[in-house]
Amino acid sequence: MADTAHEHGANGLNGHSVADEEKLTRNMTHEEHQAAKAAARFGYGPLARTDTAQGVHPAFGGEFQPGTFKSVAERKFANPAPLGLCAFALTTFVLSLINVGTEGIVHPNIVVALAYGYGGLVQLLAGMWEMAVGNTFGATALSSYGGFWLSFAIVLTPGGFSIVEELGGATGQEFHAAFGLYLMGWFIFTFLLLLATLRSTVAFFLLFFTLDLTFLLLGIGYLEHDATAPYAPCITAGGAFGILAAFLAWYNALAGILDDSNSFFLIPVAHFPWSAKGKERRYNKKTGADAA
Repeated sequence: MADTAHEHGANGLNGHSVADEEKLTRNMTHEEHQAAKAAARFGYGPLARTDTAQGVHPAFGGEFQPGTFKSVAERKFANPAPLGLCAFALTTFVLSLINVGTEGIVHPNIVVALAYGYGGLVQLLAGMWEMAVGNTFGATALSSYGGFWLSFAIVLTPGGFSIVEELGGATGQEFHAAFGLYLMGWFIFTFLLLLATLRSTVAFFLLFFTLDLTFLLLGIGYLEHDATAPYAPCITAGGAFGILAAFLAWYNALAGILDDSNSFFLIPVAHFPWSAKGKERRYNKKTGADAA
């Protein structure tokens, strides 16, 4: 214990002596210095995958905010986020292909099976497991979108719940208006999550940005319907952004899966300059230390 305390006292952030650290950080603002120390200790947001004194932090592990990150050295759970992202991605991908008119498919019934079994059930389970690893953001996002796919499947289940029939059928104006309100509600929710990604990574932010545009365009398309069908240009545009969101979800999932135990490379996620990791890199550049 004494040796450990002595070593901690003699060395500051990134291995510099306390005197050297004070000298090298004299030109940094207090906020930048604190952010750099927090990043070095806690990782960097939802895609935390950095080697620190506390060990390797898996992507999406711990709390969403780096400053409240808790040690995961003794955690017995695997990282559930890539599973949830993959479940979301595949279900979104298939539905979006139908929305852009691929192969002339106009009825999304095939998505019902995916929405129940993968995008709904599996993603909901991943969200619950995010609760177990202490990731509030991941638990909220994955569980909610798991619920979205389950509710989407309930709406479209043929003959099961009679929701579409009670609203005048798939070509009825009442159904289009109601479904448009449903989608706009998910647009609002996704926008709230988007705000929580502004200090994360570019890849993570773009996922929620494109998804938010998907809900917005699809919602407008159903609200601006004609006598028998939603507004086709908005539905097609929403499908296109949905395809982008699906690939971004797969990309973020891959970033959480790859590490030096299973891959020869890692894929970049690009850090915002105002994020904790971006500030840490500026700190390392000023002090001459190697970036984490």
